[in-house]
Amino acid sequence: MPVENNKVGLRAFFFSPVCLWVVHLGAIAISSGVSLVSPSLAANRAITNTKPQLHQIPQAIAQYPDTIARVPEPVSAIARSVTVRILGEQGTGSGVIVGHQGQTYTVLTNAHVVAQVGGDRYTILTADGITHTGVWLHSAQLGNYDLALMQFSSHRLYQVAVMGNSNILSVGEIVYASGFPSWRVINANTLADTRNWGLQAFELTQGYIGMLPRQSLQQGYQLGYTNQIEPGMSGGPVLDRYGHLIAINGGLKYPIQGITAFIFADSTMPSQALFEQMQALSWAIPIAKFQQLFGQPTHLIQGSY
Repeated sequence: MPVENNKVGLRAFFFSPVCLWVVHLGAIAISSGVSLVSPSLAANRAITNTKPQLHQIPQAIAQYPDTIARVPEPVSAIARSVTVRILGEQGTGSGVIVGHQGQTYTVLTNAHVVAQVGGDRYTILTADGITHTGVWLHSAQLGNYDLALMQFSSHRLYQVAVMGNSNILSVGEIVYASGFPSWRVINANTLADTRNWGLQAFELTQGYIGMLPRQSLQQGYQLGYTNQIEPGMSGGPVLDRYGHLIAINGGLKYPIQGITAFIFADSTMPSQALFEQMQALSWAIPIAKFQQLFGQPTHLIQGSY
C-alpha cells in the first residue's frame, strides 16, 4: 500500500498484529493498551498519550498540506461549530450535528464508528469544549448504509449543519472535510494519541471531488474526494464551498482490503484500472441518501435506544 511522505505512522503500523488497528470503512482507532506500534514503527517513532505543548501544535498541523490554513474563514467557522468528537471506551470517531429540538441534539456519524469505538458509554465533545453523554439511536430506517444517529441533551445552543444538495455535485468541485484524527505526527520521532487533546485535535482539510460513480458502493459510499482523511475522522462532515453538508466521511485512501473494499451495490467489482483510481481517493456517503430517508431539515430523529 502506498504511503504518503512521513505519514507512515498513521497507516503502516495498522498492518501488524498489534493492538492498534484501523478498518477501511472507518477512520477510527482502537487499542487494547498492550502495544501501540509494530516493531518497525517502534524503531522510528515514539508514541505519547500526553497533550502536546502549545508550541508543538503548529508542528503537528504542518505535517498536513491540505490544512485549515487554506480553508475560507466562513467554512472553517461552520466546520468547527457543527463537527463533534465521539469518544468510546475503545476508540474515537467524529460526527456532525444535524438536528435540534428542545434540549435534544441529533448527531449523524458512521455505523462503524459507534459500533467499534466500543463499550456501552459514549461521550460527545462539542465545539465549546463541553462533553455530553451520547446515546446511540438504533434506527432500522438506515438499512445497510454505514450511517448511525446519536443524541445528546444540553440547554446550550449549538449550530446545526445546513444540508446541501449532493445530487448536483460535479467532479472537480472544491470540498472541505473535518473531524478529529486519533493520532498526530508531532515531529520526525513522535506520534501522539490525541484522545486527551480536546478541541486541539480538530482538523479541516481542503480538496476536490475526484469521482462520482453512477452506481453506489456497498454501504452507501458514492463520493470520492482528494482530501486526506485520517483515522478518527470517520463520521465527520464533508462540506461544499458554502459550508453546507454534502456527505459523511468514512473511507480512507488505499484501504488494506484492496479491491474488495470497492464492491458495488450490485456485488460487482471495478476493473483494475478503475480500482487504482478509486483507491487513491477518500470516500464518503452523499447526504442525499440520508435525506431520502429522513427529509430535510432533520429537527428530531425518532428511534430506539
